[in-house]
Amino acid sequence: MTRRIVITVIGTQGDVQPFVALAVRLKKRGFSVALCSTRDFAPMAELYGVEFHDLGGDAQEFLRQAQFDNFMTKRALLYAPGLMRAGQKVLREASRRAWQIAQDADAVIFQNVTSFCIDIAEALHIPAILTVFQPIYPTSEFPYFDLGLPPMDPLLYRFNREPFAKSPSVDPFINKLSYMVQTAQQSYWDSPRDGLRSVLGLRRKKKGNVHTSARGEPLTTLHAYSPSISPAPGDWSENNIVTGFWRLDDASGWTPPPEFQAFLDAGDAPMYIGFGSMSFGAQRNSEIIGKAIRQWGGRAVISKGWGGLRTDAMPESVYVIDRAPHGKLFELVKAVVHHGGAGTTHAGLLAGRPSFAVPQFFDQPYWGQRIYDLGAGPPPVRLRKLTTSLLGAALEDLDTTPSYAQAAQALGEKLKLEDGTSLAVDVIEETIADFGAKAPPRTYHLSGAAS
Repeated sequence: MTRRIVITVIGTQGDVQPFVALAVRLKKRGFSVALCSTRDFAPMAELYGVEFHDLGGDAQEFLRQAQFDNFMTKRALLYAPGLMRAGQKVLREASRRAWQIAQDADAVIFQNVTSFCIDIAEALHIPAILTVFQPIYPTSEFPYFDLGLPPMDPLLYRFNREPFAKSPSVDPFINKLSYMVQTAQQSYWDSPRDGLRSVLGLRRKKKGNVHTSARGEPLTTLHAYSPSISPAPGDWSENNIVTGFWRLDDASGWTPPPEFQAFLDAGDAPMYIGFGSMSFGAQRNSEIIGKAIRQWGGRAVISKGWGGLRTDAMPESVYVIDRAPHGKLFELVKAVVHHGGAGTTHAGLLAGRPSFAVPQFFDQPYWGQRIYDLGAGPPPVRLRKLTTSLLGAALEDLDTTPSYAQAAQALGEKLKLEDGTSLAVDVIEETIADFGAKAPPRTYHLSGAAS
């Protein structure tokens, strides 16, 4: 009998695209796969022949609302309550729909945002498999990335330098403790779970988190990024697997439009500049980019994407493109300036291109710092601190530092050898088999939807 996998994901294209790659590979292995996300990703799923189910909502619409821009660029505390209420409404509706879709599933694969799948899996006696695109599992080797600290420069590192090298180190304890921040953040995404458990006839969870079942049993966790960029810490348990990134081959048949090809042929390879799905402060960002390119004096291709960059005042040395697959576009440029998302970071390094990250929040500063730590680009600069002179200097640095390109090319060769998607499917198959050997038979289906 064909095994069925239900995947749930809510987020931007960088969140959803790897799951489409996973769904495609699972289908090739003989699985039936249902990808569940917000409605704006239905066309992507259709392009790759993946069964799609709408969890409700629209990610682009949510990010573009005025209060989200105000939250990111003005007074966060003033606008946070409204955003939190809107986000939790989306989660409650998603949990109701996911319960209906998962009735015939043999496993559910979820991200930390859709942690309600842990409870759905418990009710259906099937395994739940967590996927993350950043190292959120606690470790003593480095602090939680969203503290705003450099990932490889722990809080009390200064006390371990000479002449204090022989003193007992408290850094591992501080690092592990820092993940309490992640636990607090996760409580927001977990908010619909107690109500859902009540409707599903499950006891209120007394322990457990996004990494475990309600009984505290560790979940298989797939870390869908490259160990060459961020190796697994030595103190992680064996249920945490760093698979490598899940690459999605382009199915659009994209080639450079004639006007873009003419621009490419007219001079040196340009630099790519784009901030992905982050649409905050578009007017300010556009002005900084235009002035910085003039200061630097080189050529650039700018992607508008979801970021809403305004390109009407850009110099003639800039070509503006609406959208293009990064895997193909990055092969045509000399360097990449981006927001530091996990997928864009991987795509730039896979193409062997030096990169400069301008992160905004969550894991983006971490990946920007990893680029710098690996010698593949300048140190990241937070978008809120970016100025014309800083960006102009970074463009010049990318353009004139050969070691960045050398490091990026060497890393790109390593990434080409990884097949994270196949490893992930191997682990999923093993998890289902192991769970089936231990789990009680499925004795019931609940007919009611969660409320």
